[in-house]
Amino acid sequence: MLLAAAQQTGLLCELQAAICSPGQEESVSEQPKSSEALMSSQGKLVATLLFLSAVGVHRSWDLRSYSGDALGLLTGRKRAYSYNHTEQFLCALAKTDAAERLTDALGGWTSQLWHSEGNLGEEYYVDGHHKPVYSQHLIPRGLIGRTHQILGCRGLMLLHDSQGHPLLVLTGRGDWHVMKGLAEIVARYEQITAQPIQGPIVVDREGMGAAFLKERADEGHCIVTLLRSNQYSGLCSFSDVEPFVPLTFDSHGTMTREVARARLALALPKPTGAMLWVQVALIRDLRACQSRAGADLQAAEQAPDSRLIPIISTDAGPVDAVALASSYIQRWAAQENVIKDYLLPLGLDTNHGFAKAPVVNSEVAKKRGTSQKHIETYKKWMESAHVKYHQTINSKVKLVERIERDEQQYYTLSTAQDKIDKNSVNYSKQYNKIQKKKDTLSIQQEKRKKRLQKISSRIIDYQEKGKQYEQKQFDLLQSLEGLEKNERVMYELDNRKDHIMTVFKVALANLAMWTRDHYFPDTYAHATWDRLAPFFRLPGIIRSNQHVVSVSLRPFNNQQYNRDLHLLCQLVNQKQLHLPDGRLLQFSLLSSASLILNGQTLLVA
Repeated sequence: MLLAAAQQTGLLCELQAAICSPGQEESVSEQPKSSEALMSSQGKLVATLLFLSAVGVHRSWDLRSYSGDALGLLTGRKRAYSYNHTEQFLCALAKTDAAERLTDALGGWTSQLWHSEGNLGEEYYVDGHHKPVYSQHLIPRGLIGRTHQILGCRGLMLLHDSQGHPLLVLTGRGDWHVMKGLAEIVARYEQITAQPIQGPIVVDREGMGAAFLKERADEGHCIVTLLRSNQYSGLCSFSDVEPFVPLTFDSHGTMTREVARARLALALPKPTGAMLWVQVALIRDLRACQSRAGADLQAAEQAPDSRLIPIISTDAGPVDAVALASSYIQRWAAQENVIKDYLLPLGLDTNHGFAKAPVVNSEVAKKRGTSQKHIETYKKWMESAHVKYHQTINSKVKLVERIERDEQQYYTLSTAQDKIDKNSVNYSKQYNKIQKKKDTLSIQQEKRKKRLQKISSRIIDYQEKGKQYEQKQFDLLQSLEGLEKNERVMYELDNRKDHIMTVFKVALANLAMWTRDHYFPDTYAHATWDRLAPFFRLPGIIRSNQHVVSVSLRPFNNQQYNRDLHLLCQLVNQKQLHLPDGRLLQFSLLSSASLILNGQTLLVA
């Protein structure tokens, strides 16, 4: 059924066309006998790589112990390809630009599969995923979400639509940041589809950066993300806050969350000094408050521990707070759950290639760059301290000279005052006049002496600062020498082989979702891969002729599953599915008394 669905949606044709681009035939097949045989061989190998995960084989190495019939049936062979043959084909693809061409083919196929009628205003979700790689060599690292550890890894960037369908995937270094990855994957998808993304792009709080948001807004993209907790301190941080309205209710009809529209000014980097105004949907979680304040809503609103969840949007126009909050909340069901329910069970975390090449040690380069900047800064500060030290010394010398001149002047005035004739009529007048000059001079001297003390302490401070800055430069230079001595060679993974398999797994996930939506009962509208896989792997009996291939499936040991399987067979038969060779595919159920011989057992995928 998956094979027929892949043929009906054109997936196999798209993948084979991407691999069989002009000039690449000889590089992916060692001994082609003819062009038709070459295309047929490549098509079977492409189908093998595509359906590996569907039969529970996550990597070609596992083909050594694979003894099922399903993979051979899906590729049009009696038995599946061996490990050596499949691995040689995959390695040959990795040596060409097949990874890039398959990526473009995946983006074009998913766009036609899910958005053939256009995607104006639809939301898109972007997030990164780290695939752990255990190696004795130093490779770029990242935080693995499931283990909360910093490990060597590959970085995947995934683009989903509003329904959670994975549209495109890119593979990069383990330290690939979401901000850079979002710009690359959005630009790549727009290039593939030749259409700009007009709807909002939802990303988690890793995409929260004022400069990043400004760049995306200038490109015409609306970014929806979550504000970091250190960027606001409460309702007072926001402006134009509108009244709160209900957002969610619990099973008893009690409001658990409310939302209000607001605005916020984000400061851009200092050289510009400008502000970026964003729209905010302020979600207030009332569950903690209700546990303390009971059913009194007013007390819950005034409770200081009500949790604020600010969701921001770079949309310039007015936004609906409820719609904005719902679009971000939907990210978990539309993206995170799809990764967990489809891509990981299909072996997304399985590594297929460990080829490495030495590159610049990015971690040491960051430390070296930071140390160099600090050295330059301390050097400037030290030079400034030396300049101020000498300037202060000169000021002190001038001030001491001035104090000495004033003391000499004070001595002269005292001598003149002693020489005044006490019997003179103007004695008092002359005496008071000189005394007034002496008092003024004394006051100035006191001020200058206090200033002299401050200058002396300032000289000591500048001298100590100069020594500190010099010592810090010395310490940084020593640390740089230590970095150079202990520097390890960093290796960058060759992601081409692994990315090819990631593309096949993402394509298979989309194919399973499309099959679920078109052929399974409505009760399976949100079914995960683990729930669908038993239907794809049911054993049965195949009877065929020139026009019809009839598949009789063995029932489950569960009545509900058997009812769903019976309905599934009816829906498939109504759709009139055809295999790649043109024969009609029909499904039916075996009676409970029917036996399946070993030679007739088949995994139907």
